[in-house]
Amino acid sequence: MDDDADPTPSPDGRRGRATMKDVARRAGVGLSTVSRVVSGGGGVSRDKVRAVERAVRELEFSRNEFARTLRTGTAATIGMLVTNISDPFFAAVIDAVEEQVRARDQLLLVASSSDDADEGIRVLRRLTRSRVDGLIVVVPETADLSFLQRQQDAGMPVVFVDQPSGGVSGDLVLSDNEGGMAEAVRHLAAAGHRRIACIAHVGGRYTSERRQDGYFQGLTAAGLAHDAALVVEVEDSVSACAAALAELTGQPDPATAVVTTNSRTTKAVLEALRLTRQRLSLVSFDDFDLAVLMDPPVTAIAQDPVAIGHAAADLLFDRIAGLGGAVRRIVIGTRLIERGSGEQPPR
Repeated sequence: MDDDADPTPSPDGRRGRATMKDVARRAGVGLSTVSRVVSGGGGVSRDKVRAVERAVRELEFSRNEFARTLRTGTAATIGMLVTNISDPFFAAVIDAVEEQVRARDQLLLVASSSDDADEGIRVLRRLTRSRVDGLIVVVPETADLSFLQRQQDAGMPVVFVDQPSGGVSGDLVLSDNEGGMAEAVRHLAAAGHRRIACIAHVGGRYTSERRQDGYFQGLTAAGLAHDAALVVEVEDSVSACAAALAELTGQPDPATAVVTTNSRTTKAVLEALRLTRQRLSLVSFDDFDLAVLMDPPVTAIAQDPVAIGHAAADLLFDRIAGLGGAVRRIVIGTRLIERGSGEQPPR
């Protein structure tokens, strides 16, 4: 059957995921027979095994279920998709979610899709066919996840992390992107800088744009003029960042400080500064390993991935427990970590 096929109608006409009762009814056998076939038990005639297997395929009922699933209809399993499983931020979010899942004696299935929208959709379809009880999703950029609405309508909740999904509604947990970046700008302005640039990443438009909004909010709060020439969007490469720095420092009224919009961009900027022998005051949005070992140590706006992971898991388990109501949105605050790179006075 097609992956977008509607869930099986229940006796009262509502749509829902296929159950053992649906399989038994379609195959014309008893529940105990379905249980033995699905769990790999014996004592079932070949004709009945074939009938059950045919019903399983037609109803898209998963055969790889735990004993608890057979007893209660729930899988005791949560699915999670992230765009980059090796990214320290997402790794910390995963650890925090897993902590909450283990505390409830359940299992977390984690998959990574990079930023490939098609791969993200493929992985999510497989997770939903695994009959997970709920999903926590970091949305791949440009992915249309509207197909998940049917799963939500069938009783499987979805919580989004880091950015919302344009194709489907769902609870959302994210960092205070605007507030954190505004604080970075205010910090540099308090050190005496009046020409503060922003080097922004181009991958992950949602967070980049929110942080650029925060940059302009910080300028306004500090009484500084907005100058579009001080904002450069780059790929996260050293060469691109070196070109951006040359552009920003080559102006008649050059930048004396810079904010970056994620840790990958920060690392590329630091290498570009080293290669070009430039020294600019710097504040990174997002902390990163080895920031304290740089010369000078890098001042950063730190996100709280543990709080984000805990909040996402709590929202999901509330929905699994039956909580209804409007979509909820939780914004987790950031904090400024002063280390030295943002305190250099303007030249």
